[in-house]
Amino acid sequence: MTTLFVEQLTVIDASYLCPRRGLVGESWIVDLELEGALDEQSMVLDFGSVKKQLKRAIDDGPDHTLIVPLHYPGQQTRALPDGRVQTLFMSQAGGYEHCAPACALTLLEAPEVSAEALIAHLTPQLAGIVPANVASIRLRLRQEQIDGASYHYSHGLSKHQGACQRIAHGHRSRLAIFIDGVRDAGLEAAWAERFRDIYLLTGRHLQRDDGERLSLAYRAPEGLFELELPRARSYLLGQDTDSTVEEIAEHLAGQIAAARPGQRVEVRAYEGVMKGALARR
Repeated sequence: MTTLFVEQLTVIDASYLCPRRGLVGESWIVDLELEGALDEQSMVLDFGSVKKQLKRAIDDGPDHTLIVPLHYPGQQTRALPDGRVQTLFMSQAGGYEHCAPACALTLLEAPEVSAEALIAHLTPQLAGIVPANVASIRLRLRQEQIDGASYHYSHGLSKHQGACQRIAHGHRSRLAIFIDGVRDAGLEAAWAERFRDIYLLTGRHLQRDDGERLSLAYRAPEGLFELELPRARSYLLGQDTDSTVEEIAEHLAGQIAAARPGQRVEVRAYEGVMKGALARR
């Protein structure tokens, strides 16, 4: 048997429901090993096929979805008459209600979401699409190693034509802030704490705000999306400000510059792993 490996095959950017933290954005780097006999090309599997078949299966699966632990007793998930799926989830951070097309969810046969549970979910799916000479598949899901501040956020981009339109997907992101050319670790930590396990909100999606809870809704190409969550777990970027990483960077730069007149501000905001937007004031 020979082992083929691919490091950082893809990144799963998703959100999940946690019994303690509520709605959590996450980014998992996916590493892959395939063990098997060599085929007629003297390969376990051509790298092109790995990218086309296995990467696509992951990207079309849990990536950009809300991951729900079906065996957690504080959740209820059911199909709605309109074809969407409703999830009610009670956590220590408060209650959440998510209603969306089925493609926007990953239903995990586990009491809690973890890298190990997601690997157990993905492995048999991938095993079903590899050729017979591949005897075993090993996946590793890991977080990016970040030196400095980072935060977990969830959002939805109603104007997006792809999977980013889903109302509750997210990222684990680093943050770099420079004041007059010098990196400010204290300011990074303060904003990362402010955005810890946050939902970044666009004002036009807001349907109701009773001071304790928010109700959001919008229609996108995949269908109607709705989300209800604790107000304390949200942050309003602006009435018409979309929660793209470009707008997040601009918002942070504007807020910081307003508090530091006369100083040069540069913000590097990341969306998951190794990508993001830069804003200067």
